[in-house]
Amino acid sequence: MSIATLPQGDWIRGISVKQPYAACILAGAKTVENRSARWRTGWVLLHASKTVDQPALRTPLIGRTIRGRELAMGSVLGIARITDCHQDPEGSPPCSEWAHPSAWHLVLADVQELPLPVPARGQVVPWKPTPDLMVQVFQQLPDFRP
Repeated sequence: MSIATLPQGDWIRGISVKQPYAACILAGAKTVENRSARWRTGWVLLHASKTVDQPALRTPLIGRTIRGRELAMGSVLGIARITDCHQDPEGSPPCSEWAHPSAWHLVLADVQELPLPVPARGQVVPWKPTPDLMVQVFQQLPDFRP
């Protein structure tokens, strides 16, 4: 797919996620990402930050999920679609075993892993990918249609 066939405008953002959580999302196990503020729905580039949450590596749920997976960092590793952003009502059970109380839960779907990581800088907040980054990412996903 050429960049010319992708939609124009502000249709995709980047989301930076610490490892090993990015690997859990790409494995299809982690369908909820926790954030401190509301995010809009839509497509995002999944970026693994340059930071590893070391204590998380000792969590059995995470250990089982990432077994055998490489923890690439500082790169876009895939794409996903945020289909919902919500907070669980106070006193209710969490919407997912990955959901943190009082966080905003980004519900992720249509996750597609890239064959090769694309080095990129990310940000904690939603960030706009450069046209060059978009070309590099979508060259690896020729059948992608937003």
